[in-house]
Amino acid sequence: METVQKSIRIPRQTAEAIEKIVQESGRDFSSITKDLLEESIKMRRCPGIVFTEGVKGKRAKIAGTGIEVWEVIATLKSVDGDFKRLENAYHWLTNQQLRSALGYYHAFRAEIENLIDRNRQWRPEKLLAQHPFLNVGLS
Repeated sequence: METVQKSIRIPRQTAEAIEKIVQESGRDFSSITKDLLEESIKMRRCPGIVFTEGVKGKRAKIAGTGIEVWEVIATLKSVDGDFKRLENAYHWLTNQQLRSALGYYHAFRAEIENLIDRNRQWRPEKLLAQHPFLNVGLS
């Protein structure tokens, strides 16, 4: 992705909060600030979506749940795009929460498709090879 250099003034309290994240993460100020700005723009575009740190980086989730957007979209695909069946599968979520996930998918399709594809690649053999401790006591 092409980048541009800009100079901005931010309140000291904001800079200090970013510095704390920098210290905790070991990443640099610019990359943390860039990520925070991108998340903010995505959340503004898609109300009801938040970002949490996952094993492989930040993930878009439905606010107030632990459910990632890619999971909802993978489920929707598995029910052939039938929104009623999606509602039944996630009966505890509101219509608006599901629509927030759909909206995020439509706005950031490539990101979600990539996560769905990565999840499809998991197989028991791959999981056991990557995490051999799971094999202990299985024989």
